[in-house]
Amino acid sequence: MSPAPPSTLGIWLSAARPRTLGAAFAPVFVGAAIAHADGVLDGLVVAACLAGAIAIQIGTNFANDYFDFLKGADTEDRVGPTRATAAGWVTPGQMRLATILAFAALVPPAAYLVYVAGWPLLVIGILSVVCGIAYTGGPKPLAYVGLGDVFVLVFFGPVAVAGTYFAQALSVTPVALVAGLMPGLIATALLAVNNLRDVDTDIVAGKRTLAVRFGPAFARWEIALCLVVPILVIPPVLVGLSGGHYGALVSMLAFIPAVSVLRRTWTVQGAALIPVLEDIGKTLVIHSVLFGLGWGLS
Repeated sequence: MSPAPPSTLGIWLSAARPRTLGAAFAPVFVGAAIAHADGVLDGLVVAACLAGAIAIQIGTNFANDYFDFLKGADTEDRVGPTRATAAGWVTPGQMRLATILAFAALVPPAAYLVYVAGWPLLVIGILSVVCGIAYTGGPKPLAYVGLGDVFVLVFFGPVAVAGTYFAQALSVTPVALVAGLMPGLIATALLAVNNLRDVDTDIVAGKRTLAVRFGPAFARWEIALCLVVPILVIPPVLVGLSGGHYGALVSMLAFIPAVSVLRRTWTVQGAALIPVLEDIGKTLVIHSVLFGLGWGLS
């Protein structure tokens, strides 16, 4: 039985999944910090990048709610947070309209970014919306064929960080591209935990995530890789590439909360992984803020 619905505002806040918005904030913050260190920071451009990233994130969340319901992936056996459409809190038509409106909110910040930085930002915006819809929509959704991890890594990583940097500098550096792997990988760990939690119901729904294709052990190793590499490996690599910015190494402290995450991914399953998702989201924000401050101020 579906839980009692919250208020109308609560329903839409829940559907927007605010705890996932760190994945939108983190790469923009990193890109802005690198721009600041290079002397090209533009606060209005950064604000537009953040507004666009949040619109894409919420639009994708709404689209997932809508398309997973249509494909039968959200059943009463689902152990994750309640989905608004599957719970009957909103109709499919309402969720479809909300998806359109969320992506439409991208238009004003995207128009400004195209005005100041040109057609590459238009391409990024279009591809982000297309992939956000194709994540669970269309005849071969990315999430249903095991490509969701690639989408998250690329678009919440190098594309978002380098795109934020490009919008200010009108060029892209190797540092911006490599730095993008950090939020991208941690966001991928977030997705991998989500897929590990839902592996049993995804099998029934025909959702062939990597956890379904290769098993829970693979998903756990993926999570470990996606936390160890961005937190402990990439910051020293970036310091070496730049020949400075040693303050960015403070971001390696984010591995302290990550240790608990790694331990629990190997010892719990199902609904017990929900708090792990929340902790990875916090780790993503903490790591990105520490890196950005350390890089920008050193």
